Amino acid sequence: MDWINSILEKVLYDPTLSKIAAAVVGALLIFAAVRLLRRFVINRHVKQTTLRNQLRTATNLLGYLLVFLYIYSVFSNSLGQLTVLFGVLGAGITFALQEVITSIAGWVALSLGNFYRIGDRVQLGGIKGDVLDIGLLRTTVIELGDWVKGDQYNGRTVRIANSFVFKEPVFNYSAEFPFLWDEILIPVRHGSERALARAIILRVLNEATADYIPLAREAWQTMTNRYAIEAASVEPIISMVANDNWLAYTARYVVDYKKRRSTKDMLYNRILDEFDATEGRVAFASATFEVTSVPALRVRVEQ
Repeated sequence: MDWINSILEKVLYDPTLSKIAAAVVGALLIFAAVRLLRRFVINRHVKQTTLRNQLRTATNLLGYLLVFLYIYSVFSNSLGQLTVLFGVLGAGITFALQEVITSIAGWVALSLGNFYRIGDRVQLGGIKGDVLDIGLLRTTVIELGDWVKGDQYNGRTVRIANSFVFKEPVFNYSAEFPFLWDEILIPVRHGSERALARAIILRVLNEATADYIPLAREAWQTMTNRYAIEAASVEPIISMVANDNWLAYTARYVVDYKKRRSTKDMLYNRILDEFDATEGRVAFASATFEVTSVPALRVRVEQ
């Protein structure tokens, strides 16, 4: 036992050996804390696989960084040097991980600011789609449009960094007011009965949007009570402009944000059927050309 006591005395009274012992013990404690954090916090409480792997990697890096700083502080005799090292390391980490840090800040802004929720239809960074997931670093949406016409899924999943909330506007199609105003253009041939054409279009619009009007009126009333906006009309509106080719009737109406395309298809079909039933009193117009004069034609017949 004497040799053990002599070793302990050397370790305790020798500055270099005591620092080495303190560094080893401190490093082991840090690694143990990191391992416990991964096993009992991250692995148990983080269900998303991608986020769990990212947090485990970040925890490992943090552990190595803490061990390095601890060992440096043990062997460093100057607190000023340690402060400088912290500053340099902080600046370097901030520069290298600026996109990650901004994305995390964006996630905090999304969580507190209620920009959108899972299931909302949004446009983020020029990408339009429905939100599938809001992660710590990225928002996942299933895309609409692009090579597919109308508000239809194209099957492509897009992950967008949360840092975009500080760089570009966020469009939400389904937040406080889950309806949209949409328009269709109906060209009517010159010479048609204008009053009858307007009555047909208005009747079809009223029948098609009858289920939306009460809900849209209630939702818009909530909007006007909460924000300083005017009391806009949610009933169908028709306006007409005459040009050289036809009478252009513009029909404006509210529609569920997920049923724009199907509603537009139904409206055109019903309006065309109603026009056909008038037996020519109202006709759908197409591009027409009128010949105003014909040059003289001379024919010579020889026997």
